[in-house]
Amino acid sequence: MASETAQGLPRRGEEQILVLQGGGALGAYQAGVYEALAGRGVLPDWVAGISIGAINAALIAGNRPEDRLDRLTTFWERVSRGTGWAAPMLWPLGRHVLNETYALQTMTQGVPGFFRPQIPPAPFRAPGTLEAMGYYDTTPLRETLLELVDFDYLNSEGPRLSVGAVNVETGSMAWFDSNTEEIRPEHIMASGALPPGFPPVEIDGAFYWDGGLLSNTPLQYVLFEAATGADKCVWQVDLFKAQGTMPTSVWDIDDRIKDIRYSSRTRLNTDLLGQIYEYAARAQEAFDKLPKELQEDERIQALLNRRFKARLCVVHLIYRQSKHERQSKDYEFSRRSMLDHWAAGERDVEDTFEHEGEAGVHTREGRVQVFDLTRAGLAEHARRLRGAEAAAARSEAAAAKRAAKGTRGRASDGQGGTPKLRRKLAK
Repeated sequence: MASETAQGLPRRGEEQILVLQGGGALGAYQAGVYEALAGRGVLPDWVAGISIGAINAALIAGNRPEDRLDRLTTFWERVSRGTGWAAPMLWPLGRHVLNETYALQTMTQGVPGFFRPQIPPAPFRAPGTLEAMGYYDTTPLRETLLELVDFDYLNSEGPRLSVGAVNVETGSMAWFDSNTEEIRPEHIMASGALPPGFPPVEIDGAFYWDGGLLSNTPLQYVLFEAATGADKCVWQVDLFKAQGTMPTSVWDIDDRIKDIRYSSRTRLNTDLLGQIYEYAARAQEAFDKLPKELQEDERIQALLNRRFKARLCVVHLIYRQSKHERQSKDYEFSRRSMLDHWAAGERDVEDTFEHEGEAGVHTREGRVQVFDLTRAGLAEHARRLRGAEAAAARSEAAAAKRAAKGTRGRASDGQGGTPKLRRKLAK
């Protein structure tokens, strides 16, 4: 690994976990992240994904290390489109116009090796059939997975793989994990079956939709599953950023809604788990101070949650939208945008390792530490600190003003009321 000192990322002996969020065409960012991590010798022991993250996860976990980058490259080159004959005419109108043109092409023609329009369309299909429940046919994705993923390797030798999907009838999340069952192409396809574009996928008699309907990231599943055993370093690769600017028009609202909806409360999940770890650590400290006879009491032992004893480091890598992108960014599959997303993933990993000294180390058992060490992440953190300091200063000033006003009021009351009231009483 690139760094095994106490201050570096990753630390010696940590299990490496790659967590990949859903986000369609933005998923090339995750491929760039993987390339940069692998280049530094950071190879995942466990990969978890939702939607496009599940596809990338399968391409990684379902191939030997020396083949993974080639398979990722093949997939992303296949699903992205070249410049095309119309590009020279559209360039003068701006990059965002070109991007929207490619997005429209995706909607009308589908994506090679991924999905194609249903013909005849879903509204003209017999009700109750799968073809009637989706506008696109995802058979090409199945063929692509069978070609690019070695499912025999995935289920026998590869890193652990976990993908999530939503049961259409129960509305609950289902996790398909290579630790507990054999993973097939259907499991990956189910995780990315986003309605109403894609029809549900049948697995063992049940039907499933895209896991992003409930949670667009497998982070919560991974953090609770990872609470036991060795220390963990979780590389959380997000494609939507929760924080953003105020929309300036109706054209910006859909884009902002999409970011909020699909960011999936990443920070909330890590903060909540951090609290659970802290409570577990405090309970253990209190238990250690009890007399031996009380420690052996089964009722007291039942109160201890010994699962949360591993130390976790969560490193955030979050794609930041470019100025050219609009709400169609997750279904705009142009070759140029794909390469931009891929390069952004590589760049953010390099930034993270450049600033790894700022991460520090796990200070004690049961501690969850969360970092965003990219240039943009550090800049945003500094702005949040300045904003918090300014808010605290305003709050102190307001409290001081209220206290001063209260003091003046009490002083006036001590002289028999306000000056105006005293003059009135004197008459």
